[in-house]
Amino acid sequence: MTDAADLTAVELLEAYRAKELSPVEAAEAVLARIDRDDPELNAFCLLDPETTLEMARASAERWRRGETLGALDGVPVSIKDVLLTRGWPTLRGSTTIDPAGPWTEDSPAVARLREQGAVFAGKTTTPEFAWKGVTDNPLTGVTRNPWDASRTPGGSSGGAAAAVAAGMAPLALGTDGGGSVRIPAAFTGTFTIKPTYGRIPHYPASPFGTLAHTGPMTNTVADAELLLDAVCGADARDWSSLPPPPAPFAGGDPHDLTGLRIAFSPDLGFARVDPEVAASVAAAAEVFTELGAKVEQADPGFADPVADFEVLWFAGAAKVVEHLTAEQRARLDPGLREICEQGARYSALEYLTATARRMELGRVMGLFHDRYDLLLTPTMPIAAFDVGLEVPPGAPSPRWTSWTPFTYPFNMTQQPAASVPCGFTADGLPIGLQVVGARHADALVMAACRAYEQARPWKRLTRTR
Repeated sequence: MTDAADLTAVELLEAYRAKELSPVEAAEAVLARIDRDDPELNAFCLLDPETTLEMARASAERWRRGETLGALDGVPVSIKDVLLTRGWPTLRGSTTIDPAGPWTEDSPAVARLREQGAVFAGKTTTPEFAWKGVTDNPLTGVTRNPWDASRTPGGSSGGAAAAVAAGMAPLALGTDGGGSVRIPAAFTGTFTIKPTYGRIPHYPASPFGTLAHTGPMTNTVADAELLLDAVCGADARDWSSLPPPPAPFAGGDPHDLTGLRIAFSPDLGFARVDPEVAASVAAAAEVFTELGAKVEQADPGFADPVADFEVLWFAGAAKVVEHLTAEQRARLDPGLREICEQGARYSALEYLTATARRMELGRVMGLFHDRYDLLLTPTMPIAAFDVGLEVPPGAPSPRWTSWTPFTYPFNMTQQPAASVPCGFTADGLPIGLQVVGARHADALVMAACRAYEQARPWKRLTRTR
């Protein structure tokens, strides 16, 4: 018999409708999986089993009465610990935040999940204030990759990705300011999309400004579609949030890729890529040709924007900690403390210069998408490396931006960018394919990922004890 913790959200909902499974049984299975695997993986920083079961019991009663609240009623979901969750502290991986709160408000995406009747499994780990591309922090320690516990799951949504991959809740909410849902998705063999900026409302506003997105993290494209439909749409607290998309993401017919114009860029013209990763991603690009698309190799035509991204990111980090005392700053992650000191030294002119270059990058990509509907790249140039490190051995810089060249450019341009599992290294570590669309082309990105998933179903992790 299949463990309910291994079912997708779509499968759980089908089982609820058929009265083969109840939300309480699903919640109990997820909590049992967390009890089994999380002591090793450390994906959760907050668990409240009684609240989880209380939400599940309320959902089961609604299903019994035929009065469900929404499309996700009864489905377990984890929440990254940078998103406000009423009744639970949001500590952001830091010892500098008072757990006492008060915690009286949900962020927009969390509020919508609550309104839909989703069951909250707990809050997942993040590096301190979500500042880097791996997941460890002074408050809860190191989070590990379910495929190999000696490796990082990536970050900053590393706990969310590890939870999904290990069956500790089929759905997760993450955030992405420079790759933070796509990095861990690639490292853990899961699916994600960083939607167009504003597609999922975000509140409180991120100190990292308009780089920061909220995104779904799941094992399948269909599950991500359900989650997107639940959390998209304007929220009065987010002045940059977009109206609901013109049509639901879930339930659409299989997309015909015939004639779609797709560019495949193996390295964006400047990145160094591990040969195993390069071969797997090139093979994945060929699948789109088999599906009828017109695929050609082409680079977008921009140089590495890392220096400008770092000005924006490091200045944002300095803003995060500006209110802290000297004693509190001394307790920060040392790497975070370093970039905050660097970010505080930038002038307004330097920040505006980086912003102007960001706008130029947006212009370049806008024109690029006049020629190509989609862009395919590796999500990551490498596979997951050892835990406890910000960078792998031999990295050209001590910062996480040195090994994430494919992700942060598309935070700067605010485009939708998904990561789809596309293979494994010889060591059995997952590899991700990034699918990038023009701004507001979220539906096309999701449809292309759905078509790829159907053509090349990927192997999910099976952990046994």
